[in-house]
Amino acid sequence: LSAAGTPSSGVMDWIGSACRFASDRNDFRRNLLVNLGLFAAGVWVARNLSDFDLMSPQPVT
Repeated sequence: LSAAGTPSSGVMDWIGSACRFASDRNDFRRNLLVNLGLFAAGVWVARNLSDFDLMSPQPVT
């Protein structure tokens, strides 16, 4: 898979480096970034789920 010279070569290099980065299970920085990313996603979801508030009394149906 040689994509040198094409506009997608940078994308292929990035995907390859991301795969190597994600496959290294012993990388502390990878674990830290993944955990921070999951935490940020959870905070974002919690802040944007304004349809129901878990701390408010729910209406009885």
